[in-house]
Amino acid sequence: MNAPQSNEKHLWVTWDEYNRLVERLALKVYESGWKFDMVLCLARGGVRPGDVFSRIFDVPLAILSTSSYREDKGTTQGDLDIAKYMTMTKGPLKGKILLVDDLADSGVTLTKVIAHLKDNFEGVEEVRSAVIWTKGCSAFKPDYQMEELPHNPWIHQPFEDYDGLRPHQLAAWIKKGESQS
Repeated sequence: MNAPQSNEKHLWVTWDEYNRLVERLALKVYESGWKFDMVLCLARGGVRPGDVFSRIFDVPLAILSTSSYREDKGTTQGDLDIAKYMTMTKGPLKGKILLVDDLADSGVTLTKVIAHLKDNFEGVEEVRSAVIWTKGCSAFKPDYQMEELPHNPWIHQPFEDYDGLRPHQLAAWIKKGESQS
């Protein structure tokens, strides 16, 4: 995919750029020397980096669904919903937790999830956060980040191509992709 030119209002990210940013963020966490027991990723934006972190650091992955961008085709932030249950494969959430998401936008989600973890999971000893991007307007500053974006651009992540794709369009979508290869 050839991404449009990024500017102060829009940051366009290709798959290659996205994957390199996730890998560099993992390296940053590793080089900090902090050891954690589990990765907790926030669905949906934190699922891809959370999966990579879980594999690289060889720790269990937990997934917590949150949602606040439902208005205007996912471009306007509304009230935050935090899922009642968390998905994980190994025991209760406890120990040192690395909370992973794609970005700190307003900071509301990360702030409220950390408070939720401290209030509802007594076995959690410490929570640190890792995001790819932090917008300048964010009230929350993560422990680890790759890029700070002072102009608060809309970030066009590569998987957003799927937001408008519907099952009946898949055959044409695949054919188009094969012809561009």
